[in-house]
Amino acid sequence: MNDVMDAIESVIGTLGGNLWQWIVLPIVIGLGLWFTVRTGVVQLRLLPAMFSTLTDVTPRDESGKPQSISAFQAFTVSAASRVGVGNIAGVATALALGGPGALVWMWTMAFVGGASSFVESTLGQLYKRKDRDGFRGGPAYYMQHGLGQRWMGIVFAIILIVCFPFAFSSLQANTIVSATGGALGDAAPDALPWIIGGALALLTGLVIFGGIRRIASVTQALVPAMALLYLLIGLAIVGLNVTEIPRVFGEIYAGAFGFQAIAGGAIGTIILVGVQRGMFSNEAGLGSAPNAGASAAVTHPVKQGLVQTLGVYFDTFLVCSITAFIILVTNPDLSAAGRGVDLTQQAIVGSLGDWAGGLLAVVILMLAFSSILGNYYYGESNLEFITENRRALMVYRALVIAAVFGGSVASTSLVWTTADGVMGLMALVNLTAIALLGGVAFKLLRDYQQQRRDGRDPVFTRDRLPELRGVQQWSDELSVTGPIPLVRGKRG
Repeated sequence: MNDVMDAIESVIGTLGGNLWQWIVLPIVIGLGLWFTVRTGVVQLRLLPAMFSTLTDVTPRDESGKPQSISAFQAFTVSAASRVGVGNIAGVATALALGGPGALVWMWTMAFVGGASSFVESTLGQLYKRKDRDGFRGGPAYYMQHGLGQRWMGIVFAIILIVCFPFAFSSLQANTIVSATGGALGDAAPDALPWIIGGALALLTGLVIFGGIRRIASVTQALVPAMALLYLLIGLAIVGLNVTEIPRVFGEIYAGAFGFQAIAGGAIGTIILVGVQRGMFSNEAGLGSAPNAGASAAVTHPVKQGLVQTLGVYFDTFLVCSITAFIILVTNPDLSAAGRGVDLTQQAIVGSLGDWAGGLLAVVILMLAFSSILGNYYYGESNLEFITENRRALMVYRALVIAAVFGGSVASTSLVWTTADGVMGLMALVNLTAIALLGGVAFKLLRDYQQQRRDGRDPVFTRDRLPELRGVQQWSDELSVTGPIPLVRGKRG
């Protein structure tokens, strides 16, 4: 049985590696650079607007209720998916496979990918549609309504459902088990994966049957608190090892650009691992964040594009970087390190003591659980794109719960390899779509900037760009802003 699983893992790893190296990697970098130039480096130039948009009030309907979740809540739903295994276990995996230099390429991917994230989330907002809980949208929707290619949207939706609520959520559950087992040590019972898997499956079911508003309320509470706690742990460890920081920076840049890496032919592997792990962590260009971004009620599509770009920075420059420094200041033997959370856990315990391993397990539990919820919502949004049959939704929810349980007891290596391969396919389909629709996002950006120059809080309606086809919402200003006057600076 083990031989069969090893063979399956080898085939998946080979196919996924070739896909990333020869197809996805050049497109990710090239398209990100193209969007950076065409938007005038929007990911840096409009950084202040990213922060101010988080505090925008949510437009309300005739009854006084928010039209959908707020820009901030959409930010936390997408952050729930981003901030989790990718930041803690994923960064450790990047360092184990690519060395310290992989971090440079994760940073580079975050900055360049910020432009791709802006484009995809702006498009997600533009082509969203109304449903019973608020708004719904994402790549499948802009493939159908923007490109007129429903078949492409269905292909993307299927891949996303396999990738996020199944493969990635299995990975989140697997990491929770690893972190808990590491914290308990020899005291961990043999049945620990089954116990944790059952508990996670139960908790997931209790939340996901409540819809996007319950998911948003949970992630809004969990993500900021747990991310802050993790950052404080990291800052404490870096502070205790402050004299190691010059050495760490030297290793990071020497690993990324040094003669040894180039001469040894490892530079390609370092870049590939950095970009892969960067995309897994911040999801820029992957096509996942637009599903959360489209669910927000905002007055202009560009606003949510900016918010989701900020999410990329929050994920990579803050959370991923602190993980890397937690590990590297302890000067670990990366050559003997394996995939997963163990490297991060060993660094924290080595710096702060055994009690910190338990605290990290709690942080991972909360962050990974919030990621499972975010992943679930992405899948639900895309399932509804394929069919609105309520029975199909019930089956989907049951399969998500089963995937969470299955990931708790599966092989860590196989779960990582599968997730990487499926992520490459998903990125390829989405990047093709946003390359074709990029011009639409550029027009929206110009409209947003013109309204700001005119001293207005930007509001988009269809008649401002009448040449756009397939736009379902944005019919008039009253429907966008709502009948109740907006007071800027208060979040709804």
